[in-house]
Amino acid sequence: MPSAMKIAIVDDERDMRQSISQWLALSGFDTETFASAEDALKRLGPDYPGIVVTDIRMPGMDGMQFLRRLMSADSTLPVIMITGHGDVPMAVEAMRLGAFDFLEKPFNPDRMTELAKKATQKRRLVLDARSLRRDLSDGGTLMKKLIGNAPAMERLREDILDLGQADGHVLVEGETGTGKTLVAHALHAAGSRAGRSFVTLSCAAFEEGVLLRRLFGPVEAGDSYLPAIEEARGGTLVLEDIEALTDTVQARLLTALNDEGNPPETRIVAISNMQAEGRTCEDALRPDLFYRLASLRLTVPPLRARGEDILMLFTRFIEQFAEDYGCEAPQVSAQEATQLLQAPWPGNVRQLFNIAERAVLQNRRGSGTLTSLLMSDHADMQPVMTTEGKPLKEYVETFERMLIDNTMRRHKGSVQAVMDELCLPRRTLNEKMAKYGLTRADYIG
Repeated sequence: MPSAMKIAIVDDERDMRQSISQWLALSGFDTETFASAEDALKRLGPDYPGIVVTDIRMPGMDGMQFLRRLMSADSTLPVIMITGHGDVPMAVEAMRLGAFDFLEKPFNPDRMTELAKKATQKRRLVLDARSLRRDLSDGGTLMKKLIGNAPAMERLREDILDLGQADGHVLVEGETGTGKTLVAHALHAAGSRAGRSFVTLSCAAFEEGVLLRRLFGPVEAGDSYLPAIEEARGGTLVLEDIEALTDTVQARLLTALNDEGNPPETRIVAISNMQAEGRTCEDALRPDLFYRLASLRLTVPPLRARGEDILMLFTRFIEQFAEDYGCEAPQVSAQEATQLLQAPWPGNVRQLFNIAERAVLQNRRGSGTLTSLLMSDHADMQPVMTTEGKPLKEYVETFERMLIDNTMRRHKGSVQAVMDELCLPRRTLNEKMAKYGLTRADYIG
């Protein structure tokens, strides 16, 4: 189980709570124990990242009172009740109040593990949906994540705001790692469906039969999900890797789209990676389906086409990782900045993000260089770079902008500190910041 999901075990009997904790820990869960409901309530907030296992019979606040307090704070929190033989009627009442399930002593440990897996899976879905709703409640938050000053990114942001207001289905194209799913989130947040269901499904993650069930049903016994078409009704359904759909699934999807009418009740955002050997999404889909899904289209630009955005993104990423790891961010030399700009970036922003993390970890250890990282990720990169194909003046200006931006960010907008570090008089610094579109207010706070 992922480490973020916890299990809070509440029992006044020390041996019982320790044995449950040990068993669940051996099953891969992250556990924490409490000797009383009162102690547990100090830790269990509305967004507790896990589930609760509690005894019913406890001194002070008993399990039923505890359950009522938990349900009043967060009615979606899964609570598994442990009962004695004579407490089954009480356990049934607990289920009515919102308990996830109950176990009667002596219980089978494997049954405990099975219930814990189901409960944590349910909890994860709830917390993910809750987090997504918070993000989507503020479209501006998502737009701020689509950072960049390249003309292609400015056009993308404008197109998202325009297409977000439309009703038609949207095809989002772009290479792997460019942020297409983030664009789908922003489209949803910018339109009238913001706040409604937002469902994402990868068409490449399942074989045909499973994908048909995940999309259209029927749901089998034990499944913890609704068919995506039903779950997304009235909102947005994002279909990633749309080009991976088989002919059978394409036909079924087309029928579903035809049944919805115009404008559609549910908006589909289809996401496609640019395909190799010159093939496109249009080549992979039947024409009638393609033109339904591609009534509106967006293309997310590759990183290599975004110019100095590369340096701006890299600077932000290394500062973020340096803060996360509690160490200094590595300084980028002029040669390394040139290499960052000239690298082909087949993995785009995701690849840049990964290299930034490795650069921070490498710098923390005091070993290696950014050049060596770049060469390991880009086999065709030469150790000595040239400025062929781009004037030297542009490289100098790009590096100068990155250096001022980085220094202003580190000093949180302190002009005097930046002047001292870069040995620049105030007038020169002001002129350069105006030239590169840098504003002191962006760095304060």
